[in-house]
Amino acid sequence: MAVATQTMTDEQRKSVALEYLKAFDRGGVTSTGGSIVDLFAEDAQVMFPKWGIATGRDEIGRMFGDIGGTLKQILHHYAEFTWIMSGTDVFAVEGTSHGEHRDGPWRAGVPDWAAGRWTDVFEVRDFLIQRCFIYLDPDYAGKDTERYPWLRQS
Repeated sequence: MAVATQTMTDEQRKSVALEYLKAFDRGGVTSTGGSIVDLFAEDAQVMFPKWGIATGRDEIGRMFGDIGGTLKQILHHYAEFTWIMSGTDVFAVEGTSHGEHRDGPWRAGVPDWAAGRWTDVFEVRDFLIQRCFIYLDPDYAGKDTERYPWLRQS
């Protein structure tokens, strides 16, 4: 990791995370027309369930290509975000989303046990994402029900 050179406020860190989430909604394109990968430090890490940890912009780009290739559309519900700010470079955001996966559509809360609820833990420094660990159910279309007896009963 690079040595921090710029002091950031919580609001500035949130704005970097929002730019990242909105870029995901735009198919990986930032508000200035750049790549979502440009929002990350050269040695950043991203974790996605069932994919693992990607380190560095090239590997992060591969991860997002793999994940994005399964999504037809995604939209995060910004008005419903809960921000957990720590006054440090590390913070979390909890939210909901809806969209369409290649296996079918999803919407948070429909049904309650399905995909669409998520939490991201960020580390943002020098206006770049240093670390983003994504916690969600990657079974967007809710097809993985056979392994969970309580879902078979629904």
